[in-house]
Amino acid sequence: MTVEPVGFRDFVHARSPRLLHTAYLLTGDAHLAKDLVQTSLARTWPQWDRIRDGNPDAYVKTVMVRLATSWWRRKWRGEVPTEVLPEPRAGVAGSGDTTAGMPSATDQVDDHLMLAAALRRLPPGQRRVVVLRYLEDLPVVQVATLLGLSEGTVKSQAARGLATLREVLSDE
Repeated sequence: MTVEPVGFRDFVHARSPRLLHTAYLLTGDAHLAKDLVQTSLARTWPQWDRIRDGNPDAYVKTVMVRLATSWWRRKWRGEVPTEVLPEPRAGVAGSGDTTAGMPSATDQVDDHLMLAAALRRLPPGQRRVVVLRYLEDLPVVQVATLLGLSEGTVKSQAARGLATLREVLSDE
């Protein structure tokens, strides 16, 4: 019988909703996102004693990005994801009354769905850069390291991705 690493269950419990959200943004498919998180956590588990005192969140995200890239390379190109974006469990908007000047929960969901649809229209490389850089709020250096790209490539992919998002979202 294998002994569970100390703190792994707490990490999974605390970070799974956010990891699932990131995975969905990377894959554009709710089922693939769940598979991506589960596979990434399964690959992290044997390394837990080595990484738990460092930055396990970054380690899991690195595994997720590399797995998503690997899956995308093997994926049939004709697939079109159609699932809606799952909301993170913590801090979900719309749990109370809306205050004056704040968007309603319905408006926030509509915006969220429009962004998810627009992200699905980006090429996978641009989508990964935009998700990590702007939605995960990672610095250019960290995105470059996670994706194995130069900083210049991250900046150009981010610029192209944002330009495409502006165009797509202005049409809607």
